[in-house]
Amino acid sequence: MTRACVIGWPIAHSRSPLIHNHWLRQYGIDGSYTREPVKPEDLQTFLQSLQALGLAGCNVTVPHKETAFALAAIRDLSAVAVSAANTLWLEGGRLACANTDTYGFMANLDAAAPDWRKRAGPVLILGAGGSARAVVYGFLEAGIGDVRVFNRTLDRAQDLVRHFGARVSAHAWDDRNEHVPEAAVIVNTTTLGMNGAGSVGIEFTRAQSGAVAADLVYVPLETEFLQTARANGLIGVDGLGMLLHQAVPGFEKWFGVRPVVTSELYQIIARDIGGAKC
Repeated sequence: MTRACVIGWPIAHSRSPLIHNHWLRQYGIDGSYTREPVKPEDLQTFLQSLQALGLAGCNVTVPHKETAFALAAIRDLSAVAVSAANTLWLEGGRLACANTDTYGFMANLDAAAPDWRKRAGPVLILGAGGSARAVVYGFLEAGIGDVRVFNRTLDRAQDLVRHFGARVSAHAWDDRNEHVPEAAVIVNTTTLGMNGAGSVGIEFTRAQSGAVAADLVYVPLETEFLQTARANGLIGVDGLGMLLHQAVPGFEKWFGVRPVVTSELYQIIARDIGGAKC
């Protein structure tokens, strides 16, 4: 039996076992995927013991992503780009890491808004944390030449400019709506709107019809950000698809099969978070 898990502190909230165990059943694989609570002070020992514990690898969630990246001996370019890892596996007995958030976001964007590349205009990124780094990297890899990052602390947005170069620009949070009329894609990478708390405050009435609004928040599935965007003629892309797609590379690494994200899986997770779509 092949075993993998997700680690974090806390970890009870993670829906990764629902996703991976669905695929294990679907593909008839003799394997298991569990949640493992790991305290920050125990992380290094746990990762050094993967092989002894009989684990092919693990997913990593808060607060371990940066430390896991630092501990890995082999680092995929996706992890190097954001200085954080969410997927770990063993390669010749050595700890290897990747960050599949970029893949997950871009795969979901392509699936939910397949024509997004045809729209002219900059990409606006709201927030400048680790998730923003993964999203910025994805757009740069896709060849986008104008990515604008808005953050309440301007210096954090400027960190992304220093990290990624001239195609990225940093802007004050209060200036975000001045850029909306030009935007081809607007992405919320903040936690505003999670569980209905807080608002990103984007004036979608000023946006181009048919522009794309993507939210990384997926609880609730239909955030205020997405509701307002869709009501004003934008294409809405929810965060649940990113969660599902980011799980694909890790499953393939551990279990040897590249799984497919289906509407059935989407509905299973949507029902679990209490927001299944008809």
